[in-house]
Amino acid sequence: MAVLDIRQRSGYLFLAVIFGHILLISAQVNSRTGVPVLEAVTFGIFAEVQRGVSSGIMGVRRVWNGYVGLRGLKSENDSLKRQLADAQVALQAQRALADRSRGLEQLLEMRDRSDLRMAAAEIIGAAATPDFRTLTIDKGTRDGLRPDMAVIAPAGVVGRIVMPSARAAKVQLLIDRNAAAGAIIERSRAQGVVVGSGEDRLRMENVSEASDIVVGDIVVTSGIEGIYPKGFIIGRVDTVEKNGPSYRTITVKPAVDFASLEEVLVVVTPTPAREAPGEAGGGRE
Repeated sequence: MAVLDIRQRSGYLFLAVIFGHILLISAQVNSRTGVPVLEAVTFGIFAEVQRGVSSGIMGVRRVWNGYVGLRGLKSENDSLKRQLADAQVALQAQRALADRSRGLEQLLEMRDRSDLRMAAAEIIGAAATPDFRTLTIDKGTRDGLRPDMAVIAPAGVVGRIVMPSARAAKVQLLIDRNAAAGAIIERSRAQGVVVGSGEDRLRMENVSEASDIVVGDIVVTSGIEGIYPKGFIIGRVDTVEKNGPSYRTITVKPAVDFASLEEVLVVVTPTPAREAPGEAGGGRE
């Protein structure tokens, strides 16, 4: 066993001596370029090591730069998103302001064209159930509003004030089941009374058999009840049903889109019929 160990040590020593001779010879022998072989080999090995290290560093640098760049891009993208959101909100606000301005312009134009004294009001609430079709405006008795004053819009008749308070007032819409107004067919001058149905249609009643009424006729206020000024648009005849010479059902589509109302005008000037005693009111109470 000891002899085997001695032989292994001798072999290792022999290999070490040979390797040392090779190194000495390589250090003395020059390559074709005049550089010692040992130096050329060593340079090549270290060059590859440096190449690997440099590649690793460059890779890490690229990854870091990409990470930093992505963070910067994300930050810039978030900033642009915020700016876009702010611009969209501002645009919506401008559109809302423009729409309201157009509505107010229509109200002012209508008020200026009429000889009646009117007060502009903004809608601040509406009834919760369709059985009572009412809305609330932001003007009241402090602004000169009183019960039974007519409420109109550029499109036509809206309703009448039924319950004013100091700073607000409840308006009964013309489509309320308890609402009514004197009416005239603009074309044929046929007269009657329009009454609310609680839905989006009106009915025209108390019409003479001799009256000439067809679908599409414009219906306007007659002013006979002393609430609504004469000549304001109520709507158009939607359907006409007859039972022999008598009119059975006449429905009228209101000119006003009650669901989209935002501002209205209250007629402050009394109509002549209202001052006359014994005239009928505008509601069916």
